[in-house]
Amino acid sequence: MRKQFVVIGLGRFGGSVTKTLCSLGYEVMGIDKDERKVQEYAAVLTQVYQADSTDENVMKELGVRNMDHAIVAIGEDLQSSILTTLILKDLGIKHVTAKATNDYHQRVLEGLGADHIVHPERDTGVRVAHQVTSKNMIEYLELSPEHSLVEVIAPSSFGGKTLKTLDFRAKYGCSVMAIRRKDNEVVVSPHADELIFEGDMLVMIGRNTDISRFERTFED
Repeated sequence: MRKQFVVIGLGRFGGSVTKTLCSLGYEVMGIDKDERKVQEYAAVLTQVYQADSTDENVMKELGVRNMDHAIVAIGEDLQSSILTTLILKDLGIKHVTAKATNDYHQRVLEGLGADHIVHPERDTGVRVAHQVTSKNMIEYLELSPEHSLVEVIAPSSFGGKTLKTLDFRAKYGCSVMAIRRKDNEVVVSPHADELIFEGDMLVMIGRNTDISRFERTFED
């Protein structure tokens, strides 16, 4: 069964995360206090609610505790962001990703047990969506509407195999542009007989559809 996500706060950042998760085929619940935002996403999500995420009883009634991963994308309301994160951790959500507006906000969220902190000024919603759906994804850079460059940690199943054996182009439709070893050695334009070791960082380029297919193969 695939992961289920809840995105709390459907503004520009949260909306981008939501749409990307949906495009990747994940089930997403959306929550926002603004009725207009809820109406906007009613056509995108099967579960979208106008609700106060700082009310623990409401969150329980919505079944938020059944979600695998929560993303707190609340905007400038630091109090709501902090209380929501606290409630999510109290409800036992396994993974909580929270948006921080500054370093102080980040420290508070980390103190509450948020598993991952993002900063919207540098972390796009698309990038965050890909990171939270893949345990191997480190970086995601859109090159065009159809193509992206990604950094992924080589799965254990790749260990000791050559690029030729793994046959990225045929299996995944992606090309490996570089390999960064654990000792930070970088192999640029690796040849077909180059060995991959577990923990290597692979810099790959490909169509977004093919990259998503690769992610789904090794999703957490």
